[in-house]
Amino acid sequence: MEHEKPQQANNILTVPMSIIFAGIIISGAIFLTKSGPSTEVFKQQPAAVASEIIREISPRPIDTADHMLGNPNADIVLLEYSDLECPFCKSFHSTMKQLMDKYAKNGKIAWAYRHFPLDIHPKSPHESEAAECAAELGGNDKFWSYVDKTFEVSPTNNGLDPLKLPEIAEQIGLDKNDFKNCLDSGKYVAKVRADFDDGVKAGVNGTPNTVLVLSKPLTANTEKELKAMNQTILSQMGPNGQNIIWIDPSKRKVDIGGAFQYQMMAKIIDLILSGK
Repeated sequence: MEHEKPQQANNILTVPMSIIFAGIIISGAIFLTKSGPSTEVFKQQPAAVASEIIREISPRPIDTADHMLGNPNADIVLLEYSDLECPFCKSFHSTMKQLMDKYAKNGKIAWAYRHFPLDIHPKSPHESEAAECAAELGGNDKFWSYVDKTFEVSPTNNGLDPLKLPEIAEQIGLDKNDFKNCLDSGKYVAKVRADFDDGVKAGVNGTPNTVLVLSKPLTANTEKELKAMNQTILSQMGPNGQNIIWIDPSKRKVDIGGAFQYQMMAKIIDLILSGK
């Protein structure tokens, strides 16, 4: 599968429309396509041909600079690349919170968040910077509170009024003026861009995209099961369908492109954790 490299311009981080897809939600029935959400991709389409799912997945290593919930030494760290104006990311954010409720308390999974603002959402980079200001002023907990609140109040698709950003900060207990000074300074433009560039390097081409970083390599059977899942999805996508699941040659990273529902994500996590 050949992809055109995303371009960058000024403070807006861009991805060509031709390679944008965002997720599978409602049992994999809705995709964000070039022309908008579509439920037609599964109707009267020839099946895609079985595809190899091994490719290099190379995000920068997760470290203390990342925003994380849960044990960093968990069996699986879910490294999410997200866009605060993406409706599929908003849906998947709820899914991730459900997964954390089930698995994180036992140290099985952790959640790391990186920014991947798409060019179709020109307000998103500034909102990502706002989340970084929340982290500066209130630490990791306030970062996550800010992201939670932004997804809660935003209609997505560039619908959030920028004037609301300081209000969100105030609602989660931050000083409004300190927050505005931080945001107006532009000090986190480079950090947001660095997250985006890292995502591109890792092979991200849409949002949400999640890289599962594993403490142990996949077993041969788990790899086989993941390939079967991918093929099942491809069979519903028509002849131009592209892989949704990828496995790194090391067998210690799995890439999932799209907003899988909770049940599917839990199935994948259970499969990996079982070690069968």
